[in-house]
Amino acid sequence: MKILRNLGFLVLASGMALAQSSTPSNTNVADELKALREAITAQQQQIAQQQQQIQSLQQSLSDKNNGTAHVAEAALTTTATSPAAAATAVQADAAKPKESPLSFRIGGTEFTPGGFVDFENVFRSTNTGNVSATNFWAIPFSNTPAGHLTEFRMTGQYSRYSMKITGKYGENNVTGFLEGDFNGNDAANVFVTSNSHTNRLRVYWVDLKRGKWEFLGGQTWGMLTPNRTGISPMPSDLAITIGEDAQTHVGLNYTRANEFRTVYHFNDKFQWGVAIENPQQFIGQGNEVIFPTAFNAALGTQFDNAAVPGAPNAFPDVMTKFAYDAPLGGRKFHLEGGGIITSAKVAVVPTVVGAQFSKHTKTGEGFQAALNYEVVQNLRFLGSGMWGTGIGRYLIGAGPQAVVFPIPAVSGGTCVSGAAGGCDVNISMVRSGTALVGIEAQPMPKSQFGFYYGGAFFGRNSFPDLTSPAVVKPIIGFGGANSANIVNRAIQEGSAEWTQTFWKNPQYGAVLLVTQASYVTRSPWFVPTGSPKNAHLVQGFVSMRYVLP
Repeated sequence: MKILRNLGFLVLASGMALAQSSTPSNTNVADELKALREAITAQQQQIAQQQQQIQSLQQSLSDKNNGTAHVAEAALTTTATSPAAAATAVQADAAKPKESPLSFRIGGTEFTPGGFVDFENVFRSTNTGNVSATNFWAIPFSNTPAGHLTEFRMTGQYSRYSMKITGKYGENNVTGFLEGDFNGNDAANVFVTSNSHTNRLRVYWVDLKRGKWEFLGGQTWGMLTPNRTGISPMPSDLAITIGEDAQTHVGLNYTRANEFRTVYHFNDKFQWGVAIENPQQFIGQGNEVIFPTAFNAALGTQFDNAAVPGAPNAFPDVMTKFAYDAPLGGRKFHLEGGGIITSAKVAVVPTVVGAQFSKHTKTGEGFQAALNYEVVQNLRFLGSGMWGTGIGRYLIGAGPQAVVFPIPAVSGGTCVSGAAGGCDVNISMVRSGTALVGIEAQPMPKSQFGFYYGGAFFGRNSFPDLTSPAVVKPIIGFGGANSANIVNRAIQEGSAEWTQTFWKNPQYGAVLLVTQASYVTRSPWFVPTGSPKNAHLVQGFVSMRYVLP
């Protein structure tokens, strides 16, 4: 017990000594209280500063909502950059107007959907068998049943959709454009029960502008298609009339093909471009061109007759174009001119025993020009044309590019029929041209009128078929004696077009009445005795259209 009492006394004494040694002096307590007050004061100052920053940010956000300049987003979202640069970038992005109410942005890229819904009604005085696009080169003659039968169509296949994508990435201004409709290759029973028209790609390209240079790649309206402004690929900048016929007006030259182009903008008025475009060896819509008998089987797959998409070719079509846009007499004026080099290539085995393949290439050239001018306010004149050899495919595909004619297999020899005759072939380009003139007027804000006349000509290129075993050699090529009445010398169209805006709202779109009346005639190269010299067509289009804003 005595030991326990001694241990307890020692523990109690140690605790009292420890407590006595840890008790602060009056001086130490005063120092700590002073430090605490200073810390509280500093914290209050910091809170006050943060409150001022919050108020400033709230005011900036309020200014943003009111459409004024602001820097709040830059302060909140940028790092490692100067406040001025960040504020400028944010302000520019916020102030950029939307292209349409349907536009939306993902990051710095803007997406703008577009298009229209079209309820189209078509009447034709002859039975062409077409729907919204007229095959001018094949309208029926009056000595056929189809030439005495009318047709009426109701369709929505000309309806269209599009998506425009724009963005600026560093110094590069990039635009992408996709457009389609429902004028594709329909099923044969499309009008039986369900009018399920086929979707079709019209254009799909990407355009990049950097400084004075511009580059485009993809499927586009060809560079030689007439423009209203510059060398722009946008459909709204093309001079392709205001009509309702899904087939381009007779007299226009155009393609919608895959192309790569480069354009240099010297200034705001003058630009010049070069392009390469998808080639296609073309001999017309069907049996327009007749090949030499001995080589017909081999040549049939080497040219496209609107049914051979995989035809061969020598090289891409090469084209160039300049455009000049500047006021003339205080009115808008556009002038352009260009040229094209195209080609055709064949390979056959000459009719000589033991002969090897013989290959032949021919080039064609063409020239294009167009202008449009605002004669007086709301009255515009436009004209365009193209002329050359081997350019028939560019004239709405209404005529051939080339023909193939027989030649002696040996220089100085004679080409005669038979296996041992010694015949080879060569290529000759078909000469053709087209022209269009028109007047467009808008006398009232909601009424627009267009009056156009256009024509296309395809030159004769025919010769005797020396490879035929017949005693009297038939005439082959294009446009010769006894050729089919689809072999056209000329096609002409005159049209009057009226578009009336019934209702329009920037937020909801527009409702339009689109009408067109046309008279078309075509003249073949060969007319049998007693047959009509021309085929005639009167057609009318009436469409109700809703256009997206």
